[in-house]
Amino acid sequence: MFLPRISRPSCTAAWLAASQAVYGLAGHEGHHVVIDVDNPVASSEQDAALVKAVDAFLGEHGGHDPVRTVSNTIFPQATYEAHGSPDFYDVYIKEVFPRLKRSPRDWGRYFERMMAYPTSNGPENLLADLVAEMKRNVAAERTFRNVYELPIYNPTKDRVGSPIGRQCLSFMSFKLDNDNRLLLSAIYRNHFYTQKLLGNLIGLGRLMAFVAEGAKVKLGPLSVLSTHAQIDAVGASQAQVKALHAQCAMILRASPNTRAA
Repeated sequence: MFLPRISRPSCTAAWLAASQAVYGLAGHEGHHVVIDVDNPVASSEQDAALVKAVDAFLGEHGGHDPVRTVSNTIFPQATYEAHGSPDFYDVYIKEVFPRLKRSPRDWGRYFERMMAYPTSNGPENLLADLVAEMKRNVAAERTFRNVYELPIYNPTKDRVGSPIGRQCLSFMSFKLDNDNRLLLSAIYRNHFYTQKLLGNLIGLGRLMAFVAEGAKVKLGPLSVLSTHAQIDAVGASQAQVKALHAQCAMILRASPNTRAA
């Protein structure tokens, strides 16, 4: 069964709406779920409270990674804030990435793949190249708006061996609209909504903010396509997951006090 497109103003609201929608499907899973986030860097007291509630749930039921850890796999915000661009690329690859706990079959991390993509000529920083190309085009007389692609999955390298543990985020396509707003479409081959979706949305929003700042463009909406989505119980019962959704809905209904992130 295919769901109607889900559009919400913030990452937390989008996570909740998508999670509730997929929860209502047979087997708590669905295909081709499309999520739009109007402002992927929006932040409020309610957003912070919701993230805290999700973190508590994940910690209580199996000690899963908190939302911040998941978002950092896509964009290491603290490293960027501490070192700035381009220095944080080297800091991440030389200092941060080697400290991450990885299994022998671990393919890497999303941010590591963006800025050290495996090629026949060695690793390439596709993210830095994308930002530089977009900045040049925006400053030129003619702006190319639809040429900014960022692959994560590498078919030559990643299809070898066990399919367990492969990337869930496969591909990202950045666009510029006629008002020079940055748009991002991200494609997931498989998506765990309880453990991963909220952190994924937040991380993608931070990645967009980085690209927009570097290219000197405005920030636009985020779109995510989950080609397969499921409500993972993370060691809890599905009834407990549903109760988490209800708790988070109450949090978002509180009086808003929103600020830009």
